[in-house]
Amino acid sequence: MKEIIYTKEAPAAIGSYSQGINIGNLIFTSGQIPIDPENGQMVTGDIKKAAERCILNLKAVLKAADSSLMNVIKTTVFIKNMDDFAAVNQVYSEYFTENYPARSFVEVSRLPKDALVEIEAIAKVNE
Repeated sequence: MKEIIYTKEAPAAIGSYSQGINIGNLIFTSGQIPIDPENGQMVTGDIKKAAERCILNLKAVLKAADSSLMNVIKTTVFIKNMDDFAAVNQVYSEYFTENYPARSFVEVSRLPKDALVEIEAIAKVNE
């Protein structure tokens, strides 16, 4: 059975989608852009701060689904400029420190709300 995941600790959906879905023992998150859920403001200008906000939002969705970053199996990182790869990867490696998930890193021409970065994940539920 499909369970909708929702938390106030991550930005509310800005369209017709859920923050995440739990089905069986897997969690599929929607892409998290760098919106601060406390004030609704987009983190702009600093790619490292934007990437960190995305990961913190992702972490909140996973927590609401009884999971964590340690349980992430696969991530997809979308960035506006591949020249930002090293900076985003540096932040990413501060949160994913062992048992690394599989990952795709893709440059795109535009993201929702003109975000610099967006990250989505597939994870397992805590055992």
